[in-house]
Amino acid sequence: MSVLLQAIDLVKQYPEVRAVDGISFDVEAGSCYGLLGPNGAGKTTTMEMLEGLIEPDQGQILYRGEPVDEGFRHEIGIQFQNTALQEKQTVIESLRMFAAFYERNADIDELVRLCHLGEFIDRDTARLSGGQRQRLLLAIALVNDPSLVFLDEPTTGLDPQSRRNFWSLIEDIKQAGKTILLTTHYMEEAYRLCDRIAIVDHGRILIEGEPDCLLREHFPSTIIRLPLSAIDASLELPPQIQRSDGRYELYTDDVPESIQLLERLGASLSDCQISAPTLEDLFLKLTGHALRK
Repeated sequence: MSVLLQAIDLVKQYPEVRAVDGISFDVEAGSCYGLLGPNGAGKTTTMEMLEGLIEPDQGQILYRGEPVDEGFRHEIGIQFQNTALQEKQTVIESLRMFAAFYERNADIDELVRLCHLGEFIDRDTARLSGGQRQRLLLAIALVNDPSLVFLDEPTTGLDPQSRRNFWSLIEDIKQAGKTILLTTHYMEEAYRLCDRIAIVDHGRILIEGEPDCLLREHFPSTIIRLPLSAIDASLELPPQIQRSDGRYELYTDDVPESIQLLERLGASLSDCQISAPTLEDLFLKLTGHALRK
């Protein structure tokens, strides 16, 4: 795939904090790229520079290999973390109003179908549930038929079912040929949706790549977790059993052998949990602290 968008050594300095400190990455056409990290990591500031809302203090942004210009804004759609909708206006009226701001428009009927708005198309926007509101905002972001769509923490505040329904919408949009740049602090969300990710903290990229490749590079295939009460505290433990976040963890490529080791130590396995490493485990390994939301 060809590179659609490039961020090159972006820096944003505020009086008391360097919000973005030399971030660089490429977004390939037709892909979903994820910026992950806790609140305050620099994700939203990076997005705002890429969207043209604020100017970087240093660095360059290229679109299709050229510096962005005024025409770039007609090529993109944006779903902000918070968007005010006009009061006393129905869903279809909102779509038509935002469509009127652009010379190029997507087919409204197709947007209604794609974002599953039909069941409440004539409802006042003030009466929408959280999930319905996010679906409308996604449709508004697509109303000008953009090539590149920015989604800034689009599922924050949604219940688990609404969040997963929204993931399906994003997958449909990607299948329709859109390129997506997504920020999130939900690691499960990024793993499901993103072709490549960058984990960001304190304004810098800690690691970047394909999610599965990153996990294989940093972890064995399996994590065995036990509560602290499962092992006699007086025992001297082998180095592969680590204490982390109030529990014991053992990373392994050979589960039967590791279970035998635990049995030899007299460990209680009744509350044993066996799982594959996740992006949140990777974040914890890289930063030394749990994900801050």
